Amino acid sequence: MPQSVASTAAKSSFVQVANNPLVPPPPIAVKKDPKLANNWKSKTPDELTDAEVIAMPDSEYMNDKQMAFFRLKLQALKRGILENAGETTEHLREDTVVVPDPADRATIEEEHALELRTRDRERKLLKKIEQSIQRIDAGDYGYCDETGEPIGVGRLLARPTATLSLEAQQRRELKQKMFGD
Repeated sequence: MPQSVASTAAKSSFVQVANNPLVPPPPIAVKKDPKLANNWKSKTPDELTDAEVIAMPDSEYMNDKQMAFFRLKLQALKRGILENAGETTEHLREDTVVVPDPADRATIEEEHALELRTRDRERKLLKKIEQSIQRIDAGDYGYCDETGEPIGVGRLLARPTATLSLEAQQRRELKQKMFGD
C-alpha cells in the first residue's frame, strides 16, 4: 500500500496554535540562538549549520533554503550508506578464508551476520531517504502525513526522514503497543 502524503490543502489549512491566546504554545525542546537568527539570509544552503537552521524564524519554516539544506543532508546520508555498503562487500570477500577452529569460524559468521543485518537496516533507510527527497521535490517535506502540521526543524535535524510530527508518532507508537502491528 503506497504511503499517503499530507495534501497541500492540509498544509494551507493549518493555523498556528500560537495565535490563539487560550491554547498555550507547544513546548520547544530546541533553544534558538538569537545571534544566529539572520545568518541564513547571507549564506548558501551548504554553508548553513544546524544551529543556524534552528535559529531561523518560524515564519520561514520550510523555505527554499531549508528545503535545500535538508536535501543536502539527505544526500550526504545516502552517500555515506552507499559507501558503507561497498565496504561491506569488500569486507565479506576478504573474510572468506577457511578457518579450521570452529569457535573462530563461528565468531566470523556472527560478525558477518551482524554486518548484513546492519546493511539491511541501511537498505530500508535508503528507501526512506529517497521518499524524503521526493517529498522535497513535491513540496510536502517537513509536514506531518497525518495532520498536515509542521514536523519541526529540531525533529527533522534528528531524523531527516521523519514523516510524522512528534505527537502523531507518539499516538502511532501507543496504538502499536496497545493493539499490535
